[in-house]
Amino acid sequence: MKAANNNNKCPICKGVSTEKYHPFCSNRCSEIDLGRWFKGNYIIPGEKTSQGQNENEDSEG
Repeated sequence: MKAANNNNKCPICKGVSTEKYHPFCSNRCSEIDLGRWFKGNYIIPGEKTSQGQNENEDSEG
């Protein structure tokens, strides 16, 4: 793993990132970021799909 550059800023609090938690400055900021992913705050663009359905499944029961 690369050593953190002192010019790198934590994306959460804008503090100086550390090597241990890169790109974050602390475990707290890394946990905040992870929570945002779990809540769906970050979205990766793409086509919308139906969850839990396979394209090959028939809709008949």
